[in-house]
Amino acid sequence: MSTQKKTSQRQGFKTGESIVYPAHGVGQIVAIEEQVVAGMKLELFVIDFEKDKMRLKVPVAKAEQVGMRKLSETDFVERALKVVQGRARVKRTMWSRRAQEYDAKINSGDLISIAEVVRDLYRADSQPEQSYSERQLYEAALGRMARELAAVNEVSETEAVRLIETNLNKNPKRNAKVLDEDETEGDDDLTAEAEQEEAA
Repeated sequence: MSTQKKTSQRQGFKTGESIVYPAHGVGQIVAIEEQVVAGMKLELFVIDFEKDKMRLKVPVAKAEQVGMRKLSETDFVERALKVVQGRARVKRTMWSRRAQEYDAKINSGDLISIAEVVRDLYRADSQPEQSYSERQLYEAALGRMARELAAVNEVSETEAVRLIETNLNKNPKRNAKVLDEDETEGDDDLTAEAEQEEAA
Protein backbone atom coordinates (compact mmCIF):
# COMPACT_ATOMS: atom_id res chain seq x y z
CA MET A 1 0.00 0.00 0.00
CA SER A 2 1.70 3.17 -1.14
CA THR A 3 0.78 6.56 0.25
CA GLN A 4 1.48 9.79 -1.51
CA LYS A 5 0.66 13.15 0.08
CA LYS A 6 -0.92 15.87 -1.97
CA THR A 7 -2.02 19.28 -0.85
CA SER A 8 -4.73 20.87 -2.88
CA GLN A 9 -8.47 21.19 -3.10
CA ARG A 10 -11.10 18.47 -3.46
CA GLN A 11 -14.90 18.73 -3.38
CA GLY A 12 -14.59 22.38 -2.34
CA PHE A 13 -12.47 21.44 0.73
CA LYS A 14 -8.79 22.29 0.97
CA THR A 15 -5.90 21.48 3.28
CA GLY A 16 -5.52 23.74 6.29
CA GLU A 17 -9.27 24.33 6.38
CA SER A 18 -11.43 23.72 9.46
CA ILE A 19 -14.49 21.60 8.78
CA VAL A 20 -17.34 20.02 10.76
CA TYR A 21 -17.68 16.24 10.83
CA PRO A 22 -21.07 15.18 12.27
CA ALA A 23 -19.94 12.64 14.85
CA HIS A 24 -16.84 14.53 16.02
CA GLY A 25 -17.42 18.25 15.52
CA VAL A 26 -14.75 20.68 14.34
CA GLY A 27 -11.60 19.24 12.80
CA GLN A 28 -8.89 20.46 10.47
CA ILE A 29 -7.92 18.98 7.11
CA VAL A 30 -4.18 18.50 7.47
CA ALA A 31 -3.58 16.71 4.17
CA ILE A 32 -5.16 15.04 1.17
CA GLU A 33 -3.55 11.65 0.68
CA GLU A 34 -3.63 9.21 -2.17
CA GLN A 35 -3.54 5.55 -1.18
CA VAL A 36 -3.54 2.50 -3.34
CA VAL A 37 -5.81 -0.11 -1.82
CA ALA A 38 -6.26 -3.42 -3.64
CA GLY A 39 -4.98 -1.86 -6.84
CA MET A 40 -7.45 1.04 -6.61
CA LYS A 41 -6.40 4.65 -6.14
CA LEU A 42 -8.22 6.23 -3.25
CA GLU A 43 -8.04 9.88 -2.21
CA LEU A 44 -8.48 10.60 1.47
CA PHE A 45 -8.93 13.72 3.57
CA VAL A 46 -6.71 13.47 6.65
CA ILE A 47 -8.56 15.27 9.44
CA ASP A 48 -7.20 16.08 12.89
CA PHE A 49 -9.54 16.64 15.84
CA GLU A 50 -7.26 18.40 18.27
CA LYS A 51 -9.74 18.35 21.17
CA ASP A 52 -10.15 14.56 21.00
CA LYS A 53 -6.48 13.88 20.04
CA MET A 54 -7.80 11.93 17.08
CA ARG A 55 -7.01 11.61 13.38
CA LEU A 56 -9.58 10.47 10.85
CA LYS A 57 -9.15 9.54 7.19
CA VAL A 58 -12.24 10.15 5.08
CA PRO A 59 -12.51 9.11 1.42
CA VAL A 60 -12.83 12.33 -0.61
CA ALA A 61 -15.68 10.80 -2.63
CA LYS A 62 -17.68 10.07 0.55
CA ALA A 63 -17.13 13.40 2.34
CA GLU A 64 -20.51 14.84 1.39
CA GLN A 65 -22.31 11.54 1.94
CA VAL A 66 -21.06 11.30 5.55
CA GLY A 67 -22.21 14.88 6.20
CA MET A 68 -18.81 16.59 6.35
CA ARG A 69 -19.35 20.32 5.85
CA LYS A 70 -17.68 23.69 5.89
CA LEU A 71 -17.89 25.90 8.99
CA SER A 72 -21.15 27.81 9.30
CA GLU A 73 -21.41 31.32 7.92
CA THR A 74 -21.48 34.14 10.48
CA ASP A 75 -25.21 34.81 9.95
CA PHE A 76 -25.96 31.13 10.65
CA VAL A 77 -23.95 31.38 13.89
CA GLU A 78 -26.10 34.41 14.82
CA ARG A 79 -29.22 32.30 14.17
CA ALA A 80 -27.89 29.57 16.47
CA LEU A 81 -27.28 32.16 19.20
CA LYS A 82 -30.89 33.39 18.77
CA VAL A 83 -32.04 29.77 19.25
CA VAL A 84 -30.35 29.53 22.67
CA GLN A 85 -32.13 32.74 23.72
CA GLY A 86 -35.48 31.00 23.20
CA ARG A 87 -37.48 29.10 25.78
CA ALA A 88 -36.72 25.45 26.41
CA ARG A 89 -39.07 23.09 24.63
CA VAL A 90 -39.21 19.89 26.62
CA LYS A 91 -41.31 16.97 25.42
CA ARG A 92 -43.18 14.95 28.00
CA THR A 93 -41.60 11.65 27.03
CA MET A 94 -39.41 9.27 28.98
CA TRP A 95 -35.96 10.67 29.69
CA SER A 96 -34.25 7.75 27.88
CA ARG A 97 -36.20 8.62 24.69
CA ARG A 98 -35.38 12.33 25.02
CA ALA A 99 -31.72 11.55 25.73
CA GLN A 100 -31.54 9.56 22.48
CA GLU A 101 -33.08 12.47 20.57
CA TYR A 102 -30.62 14.94 22.10
CA ASP A 103 -27.72 12.62 21.28
CA ALA A 104 -28.88 12.32 17.66
CA LYS A 105 -29.10 16.12 17.40
CA ILE A 106 -25.58 16.57 18.83
CA ASN A 107 -24.17 14.04 16.34
CA SER A 108 -26.12 15.44 13.38
CA GLY A 109 -23.45 18.10 12.94
CA ASP A 110 -26.24 20.66 12.44
CA LEU A 111 -25.46 23.82 14.42
CA ILE A 112 -29.13 24.79 14.91
CA SER A 113 -30.01 21.29 16.26
CA ILE A 114 -27.03 21.45 18.62
CA ALA A 115 -28.13 24.93 19.77
CA GLU A 116 -31.60 23.49 20.54
CA VAL A 117 -30.02 20.89 22.85
CA VAL A 118 -27.99 23.61 24.61
CA ARG A 119 -31.17 25.68 25.05
CA ASP A 120 -33.33 22.77 26.27
CA LEU A 121 -30.82 21.39 28.77
CA TYR A 122 -29.38 24.64 30.15
CA ARG A 123 -29.99 25.35 33.84
CA ALA A 124 -29.54 28.83 35.31
CA ASP A 125 -28.23 29.05 38.89
CA SER A 126 -31.76 29.75 40.11
CA GLN A 127 -33.12 26.55 38.52
CA PRO A 128 -33.06 22.96 39.80
CA GLU A 129 -29.88 20.94 39.35
CA GLN A 130 -29.47 18.77 36.27
CA SER A 131 -29.22 15.02 36.54
CA TYR A 132 -25.83 13.52 35.64
CA SER A 133 -26.92 12.37 32.17
CA GLU A 134 -28.57 15.73 31.41
CA ARG A 135 -25.36 17.48 32.42
CA GLN A 136 -23.27 15.19 30.18
CA LEU A 137 -25.45 15.85 27.14
CA TYR A 138 -25.50 19.58 27.87
CA GLU A 139 -21.68 19.68 28.12
CA ALA A 140 -21.33 17.70 24.87
CA ALA A 141 -23.69 20.05 22.99
CA LEU A 142 -22.11 23.16 24.50
CA GLY A 143 -18.62 21.92 23.56
CA ARG A 144 -19.65 21.20 19.95
CA MET A 145 -21.34 24.56 19.58
CA ALA A 146 -18.48 26.47 21.24
CA ARG A 147 -15.82 24.84 19.05
CA GLU A 148 -17.62 25.85 15.87
CA LEU A 149 -18.26 29.39 17.14
CA ALA A 150 -14.61 29.69 18.17
CA ALA A 151 -13.45 28.58 14.70
CA VAL A 152 -15.88 30.88 12.86
CA ASN A 153 -15.28 33.95 15.06
CA GLU A 154 -11.56 33.19 15.51
CA VAL A 155 -11.77 33.38 19.31
CA SER A 156 -10.82 30.90 22.04
CA GLU A 157 -13.21 28.15 23.04
CA THR A 158 -13.55 29.78 26.49
CA GLU A 159 -14.67 33.05 24.88
CA ALA A 160 -17.12 31.12 22.68
CA VAL A 161 -18.62 29.41 25.78
CA ARG A 162 -18.96 32.81 27.45
CA LEU A 163 -20.75 34.17 24.38
CA ILE A 164 -23.19 31.22 24.37
CA GLU A 165 -23.86 31.59 28.11
CA THR A 166 -24.48 35.34 27.71
CA ASN A 167 -27.09 34.53 25.06
CA LEU A 168 -28.62 31.76 27.20
CA ASN A 169 -29.12 34.31 29.97
CA LYS A 170 -30.99 36.64 27.62
CA ASN A 171 -33.78 34.07 27.78
CA PRO A 172 -37.01 35.90 28.74
CA LYS A 173 -38.27 33.11 31.01
CA ARG A 174 -35.08 33.09 33.07
CA ASN A 175 -35.49 36.80 33.64
CA ALA A 176 -39.10 36.31 34.74
CA LYS A 177 -40.47 38.15 31.69
CA VAL A 178 -42.46 35.89 29.40
CA LEU A 179 -42.31 37.06 25.79
CA ASP A 180 -43.11 33.75 24.18
CA GLU A 181 -46.51 32.03 24.06
CA ASP A 182 -44.87 28.65 23.56
CA GLU A 183 -45.65 26.70 26.73
CA THR A 184 -42.99 24.58 28.35
CA GLU A 185 -43.98 21.96 30.85
CA GLY A 186 -42.44 21.95 34.32
CA ASP A 187 -38.76 21.10 34.15
CA ASP A 188 -38.53 20.15 37.84
CA ASP A 189 -40.45 16.89 37.60
CA LEU A 190 -38.64 16.03 34.34
CA THR A 191 -35.26 16.28 36.08
CA ALA A 192 -36.57 14.20 38.97
CA GLU A 193 -37.80 11.65 36.42
CA ALA A 194 -34.36 11.56 34.71
CA GLU A 195 -32.71 10.98 38.08
CA GLN A 196 -35.15 8.18 38.95
CA GLU A 197 -34.46 6.49 35.61
CA GLU A 198 -30.72 6.71 36.25
CA ALA A 199 -31.10 5.27 39.73
CA ALA A 200 -33.27 2.42 38.42
